[in-house]
Amino acid sequence: MDTLTLMIGLGIFFFLMTCWAIMDVAGKDFGSTEKKALWGIIAWIPFIGFVIYFIFGCRKGKKPASAV
Repeated sequence: MDTLTLMIGLGIFFFLMTCWAIMDVAGKDFGSTEKKALWGIIAWIPFIGFVIYFIFGCRKGKKPASAV
C-alpha cells in the first residue's frame, strides 16, 4: 500500500467519524444548550474531536424518548 492511498483512506475515515460525532451530538440531550454546544464544537475539531467526544461525551448525552 502506498502512502497516498493510506493518506486518502485515513482522511475518509476521519471525515466519516467526525460526521458521525456531529450527528450523534445533534440527536442527544445533554441537559443544557451550553453543554450540547460545547460537545458540538468539540466534535467539529478535525482529527481529534471525534476521539475526545467518543471517550468523554458520547455516554453523557441521552437519546430523547421517542413519541409513538
